[in-house]
Amino acid sequence: MPKSPSTAANGSIAADVSPAPVPTVASAVADPSLPCPYRQAALLQRALSPDKMRVGFFLGAGCPTSIRVDRSGNNEPLIPNIVGLTDKIRVSMKASTDHKAHFASILKLLGDSTAAPKTVEDVLTRIRGLLEVIGTGTFEGLSEDPLRKLDTALCKEIDTVMRVRLPTRSTAYHQLAAWIGSIPRAHPVEVFTSNYDLLMEQAFEECGVPYFDGFSGSDRTFFDVPSMEQVSLPPRWARLWKVHGSINWWRTKDGDIQRRETGTADACQMIHPSHLKYDESRKMPYLAMQDRLRSFLARGQTVLVTCGYSFLDGHINQAILDGLGGNPSAVCFGLVFGNRATAASAIEKVGHRGNLRLLGADGGILGTVNRDWHAKPKSDNQMHDLAVRNGNIGDRTTAPNDRCKFLLGDFKSLGLFLADQLARRGQDDGSDDAV
Repeated sequence: MPKSPSTAANGSIAADVSPAPVPTVASAVADPSLPCPYRQAALLQRALSPDKMRVGFFLGAGCPTSIRVDRSGNNEPLIPNIVGLTDKIRVSMKASTDHKAHFASILKLLGDSTAAPKTVEDVLTRIRGLLEVIGTGTFEGLSEDPLRKLDTALCKEIDTVMRVRLPTRSTAYHQLAAWIGSIPRAHPVEVFTSNYDLLMEQAFEECGVPYFDGFSGSDRTFFDVPSMEQVSLPPRWARLWKVHGSINWWRTKDGDIQRRETGTADACQMIHPSHLKYDESRKMPYLAMQDRLRSFLARGQTVLVTCGYSFLDGHINQAILDGLGGNPSAVCFGLVFGNRATAASAIEKVGHRGNLRLLGADGGILGTVNRDWHAKPKSDNQMHDLAVRNGNIGDRTTAPNDRCKFLLGDFKSLGLFLADQLARRGQDDGSDDAV
């Protein structure tokens, strides 16, 4: 077995690569200095092992797309990504007598085109921005009442797409929940997500893992900010923080924030908060959830694993970077589904954050150095086919077939990785070669 990744004397994860020139494609295969994806997988495994480590996961929109279901003979994602969601909503709005014209007007204001298509989140942001300033007047033929009705209709369409259940109890969500619930820890595992769906909640409940999501009560639950910072809550309870809201969050006409299955006629669904002014967002869960992400990374020996997230949200990126910048003992493993270049926002910042490790299918940014993976497969390594593979892995990467590919940016592969670690728990002999 390969030697395990090293750990510094203070418990922080030591860098395992040194700065080197970025090799050209022609020389990459033969260059022995290229980073080893097997070692990165083992390093991640070792980082997640200590029971005193603070562990968190950030699940992006790519996670539910990894769950595939059969719909009328078509193999489709359980929940589409934002592009697929927007396509569904475009079809629905085009067929709507009440909302077709207003939806088209918003798209026109946004400059929507084939070359620069806008998403439903862009549309919601513009609608809510207009509602902040339009008052009783009009703008480009748009007035308050039809805009509010369009906002409600869009949230209803999002709810329809998102309100699905995991098809089996063996999904990556269940494997993550089982991993969280099976290892006694000094600190609770914290799960952050930008998704509106209820898939993580379903997995926690079906796996019997208790969790706290910032709300208290049972009938008309209420948002409980003071409890979010209470370390006295049992560490066996996972924490679930939904930084962009949820399909089961509602704001009443009195301004109360509640979590419940359905809303009332005068309540609005709290989905996608980017339109909110700072002073207004302070009264709502969104900012508290982002603050929680920042403070989670800022304390002690901490590891955050992102999956299904392409680092395209500036507010979330800033929270991660702020946390990492203030705590050199923290590390973030950014697991990217495709080529690492798809996480362009992270690449711009990673050179200034040595404790942000970006791991794409084709290569990684390690210790601020951006390089391809080496080409030599290690078929006898326990990470082979679990976290690393060579050959063709579909259209998620442009790396040559003979180059090693890192698999854990796919949430399905990450789930199998966690399940394997759980199965091996207790088998290690404590030596460096145990991983």
